[in-house]
Amino acid sequence: MTGKNREQDTAGEGRRAETGKKRPACPAFGKCGGCQLLSLPYGRQLEKKQQEANSLLGGFCRVNKIVGMKEPFHYRNKVHAVFGYRQGKIISGVYREGSHEIIPVESCLIEDRKADEIIGTVRELARSFKIRTYDEDTGYGLLRHVLVKRGFATGEIMVVLVTASPVFPSRNNFVKALRDRHPEITTVIQNQNDRSTSMVLGDKEKVLYGKGYIEDELCGYRFRISGRSFYQVNPVQTERLYRKAIELADLSGRETVIDAYCGTGTIGIIASAKAGRVIGVELNADAVRDARVNARRNGVGNIQFYQNDAGSFLTQMAEQGEKADVVFMDPPRSGSTEEFIRTVAEMNPRRVVYISCSLETLARDLAVFERYGYRAAEADPYDMFPQTGHVECVVLMSRIKD
Repeated sequence: MTGKNREQDTAGEGRRAETGKKRPACPAFGKCGGCQLLSLPYGRQLEKKQQEANSLLGGFCRVNKIVGMKEPFHYRNKVHAVFGYRQGKIISGVYREGSHEIIPVESCLIEDRKADEIIGTVRELARSFKIRTYDEDTGYGLLRHVLVKRGFATGEIMVVLVTASPVFPSRNNFVKALRDRHPEITTVIQNQNDRSTSMVLGDKEKVLYGKGYIEDELCGYRFRISGRSFYQVNPVQTERLYRKAIELADLSGRETVIDAYCGTGTIGIIASAKAGRVIGVELNADAVRDARVNARRNGVGNIQFYQNDAGSFLTQMAEQGEKADVVFMDPPRSGSTEEFIRTVAEMNPRRVVYISCSLETLARDLAVFERYGYRAAEADPYDMFPQTGHVECVVLMSRIKD
């Protein structure tokens, strides 16, 4: 199927997914807080999200029809499980919403099935190898979390074993047993997190098997994904959204483009074929390393990546009198800052393409952009996270003419 065909109106996909069958049961529903809308038929979920987008963004610009999924289950290619004990048995799952109580999860309706199987195997092996899971209260134990990432197009699978100590007894035998059960695993990493923190991953890691990263394909480009770098969890919808973002940028091949909060460089690399020069900025050092490798492997020579805070970097560029024609920005859920928005305005791009995973912070930032001379032209919502209350959206902003 071509990108154009994938991009055609997908409003009907929500209707096709709503078959009228009984909703699948999930024993964790209402406990983990992950699938707030699971009790609603998928068509109703899309209607609800459309109404929310219209309510929050309709005062700024035209809001187009939300793009849904034909198969709104098992779409997450990144799965995280926290490990612990209950009644003397090893359990894994997710934290109950707003707490650190573990809700056991055997399988999840939005997670990749193979990832769930692998996590189940890790549970079994931890018991047979007599590996203690970590206790947050006592600080005793080894295994804290397991993270599984899967390349949607390539099928490559990474397993990250997060431990409280670098000492992992029989780790070679453990990895061999894991791969005997799941030979499709292409790399295994031990990540050490010995801090008392809610963060899943620590700063130190050791490759136990394979090359230490996986690769995936998106919009015709191949991307390297490491354990600690960000990559969108729903590749089907990500490709649709990114193609729309590039379309909205309306590039001619001569522009200077800034990819702020660039992660592993996906948007900037995809845009590079239609731009004169691309500058990517990202604070995460692992993501920047992956981004530079991604550019080389894809033969992209007109892009540079910098490890820096996006706001500070753009401020430096503005102070040096540098300009940009187009700015892509994909900030975290908390949104951007007024300092960043003011600096973007000082660089005077003709277009700003804002990708957001929070309609609330997006609406807040659109109001700030208006104060600095930029008005939203259109908003395109995407259902990146079916069964949940979250909506991803891409908004085109242009300079307000005097």
